[in-house]
Amino acid sequence: MKNFAALFTAVDQTTKTNRKVAALAEYLSSASETDRMWCIALFTGRRPKRAVTTTQLREWAAERAGIPLWLFEEAYPIVGDLAETIALVLPPAARKSDEDLSHWINFLRGLSNVEQEERRALIEDAWNQLGDVERFLFNKLITGGFRIGISQKLMTRALSQATGREEAEMAHRLMGTWSPETHTWLDLVEADTGADLSRPYPFYLAYQLDDPPEELGEPKEWRAEWKWDGIRGQVILRGGEHFVWSRGEELMTDRFPELARLKDFLPEGTVLDGEILAWRDGPLPFNTLQARIGRKNVPKKLLAEAPVALAAYDVLEWQGEDLRYAPFAERRAQLEALATDLPKDAPLHVPEQLSFDAWNTLKTMRAAAREAQAEGVMLKRATSPYLSGRKKGDWWKWKIDPLTIDAVMIYAQQGHGRRANLFTDFTFAVWKGNDLVPFTKAYSGLTDAEFREITTWVRKNTVQRFGPVRQVTAEHVFEIAFEGIHASPRHKSGVALRFPRVSRWRQDKPLAEANTYEDLLQMLETYG
Repeated sequence: MKNFAALFTAVDQTTKTNRKVAALAEYLSSASETDRMWCIALFTGRRPKRAVTTTQLREWAAERAGIPLWLFEEAYPIVGDLAETIALVLPPAARKSDEDLSHWINFLRGLSNVEQEERRALIEDAWNQLGDVERFLFNKLITGGFRIGISQKLMTRALSQATGREEAEMAHRLMGTWSPETHTWLDLVEADTGADLSRPYPFYLAYQLDDPPEELGEPKEWRAEWKWDGIRGQVILRGGEHFVWSRGEELMTDRFPELARLKDFLPEGTVLDGEILAWRDGPLPFNTLQARIGRKNVPKKLLAEAPVALAAYDVLEWQGEDLRYAPFAERRAQLEALATDLPKDAPLHVPEQLSFDAWNTLKTMRAAAREAQAEGVMLKRATSPYLSGRKKGDWWKWKIDPLTIDAVMIYAQQGHGRRANLFTDFTFAVWKGNDLVPFTKAYSGLTDAEFREITTWVRKNTVQRFGPVRQVTAEHVFEIAFEGIHASPRHKSGVALRFPRVSRWRQDKPLAEANTYEDLLQMLETYG
């Protein structure tokens, strides 16, 4: 564990990308193969199944430290990280361990086979032989991921440096369902990439267009299409099977059984990139699709109420040939060709591109995006290849302006991590007669200076406490921006917002001028 702790320290103590990549590359070149595999897995979101609950860990750590549980619970939100809080309160280790990362991961995996009392004894014995950083990492292995500024892109660069292989190849190899429990270093890094039929390609992501589109050059160099409001995904047809992957590398094949029919219409060796949408004679609101998100077993009633289809906008593989480096215009032509003979009820659609010869024409189309159940428009350079990750220059998302409503802050809660000492999570309400009705929460949008200012105010104006949540004096109005609104019986207000965030602190606006519940319902009627 010492070597992994040294890697963590090197990465955690620098903001320089090149230094992080160099430290990772050195570790991936020198560590044992199993440790390398677990390092890659941990930094790309794959971790052992949790064998101990966080409630048990807090209780055991407090007792081991000789402090009351309430004191531990008070310290936790201040520190902002459970693994770090535990590491800080525990007494120094009585002995040292030379075991490596793989040993401790196997140790944790074995805990599920022992009784709780023995499990506790084993955890406490581990705490008693690990140094401060090692103990923190051990706790992280139990409680969560390693969010220390290592993205999959950085891991890809480090792997490329360590192995001498191309970054694009490494990015592709890291996709899919591999794990250190089922794959070796040879499988992941050196074997034929075609071995895993289900493996998706790394997704190409667009940057938000904030400047006028005229700065992109001549309109004829660009292609435009709706930015659909669904789930970005790849559909893969290989080896007589089909696979559906989300952008977050989640295998979703069973959640959308309708897409299995694509095997009847498309040839072997096809990979399509697009948006999974609720679809009935056209795209349905995201709220319709949301009922199916997270469901692995979809009842017949829901299949009928929220049928899905893939709105495809790119073909990455055709008859087994990788097309990603062909110009977008050619890939799009291939996509349109394969869709010409599809039956009308096929769960695949290739929506027409937006035709425009001037930027002002496209601006007018963009303004009508909500009526098309879209979030805005996508702009793609006709000559662009399909790259991996977020690259600036060839793909842009030009989203419509968000909806906004002015609301009153009525509850506040402290944040986590670097903002653990600040109040950053807020509940907002609108007027219903003389009462304030809560309708949404938001925790982003303010500057650090504004968070510090509102934190000082919250501490002086707390009315009641409900655990970590404080009710505050109704005094401040904030403009809340959001992407959509829909009816929701799960919320007391009857409505739910999509991606709510604070857009500005309306210190210029008196309390009485905040929006009303009637305003909220009117927005629901118009945009829901």
